Amino acid sequence: FSGILAQDVLEALLELQERLAGIEAWAPQAGRNVTLRDVCYAPLNPTEPTLGDCCVNSVTQYFQNNRSHLALTALQEDGKETGTVDWRDHLIYCV
Repeated sequence: FSGILAQDVLEALLELQERLAGIEAWAPQAGRNVTLRDVCYAPLNPTEPTLGDCCVNSVTQYFQNNRSHLALTALQEDGKETGTVDWRDHLIYCV
């Protein structure tokens, strides 16, 4: 894995997503600040969505947009061999 699929790039993407999720903008026609909750696609909770309800289309969704999930490792035994699995193995398994 290299380029866009490097752990530091995925961590930076998560940070950017978190910053974007926190943005507020004044909407003169609404007469109030609006946030991502006001404009996101939330098919499972369309009337009162929280940020967690917003549909995020990103490679980080394979880790539930969670930095600690991206950092997880585990020991895996495959018959005679034991090794450590990490985010790369999780991504390969998912896609």
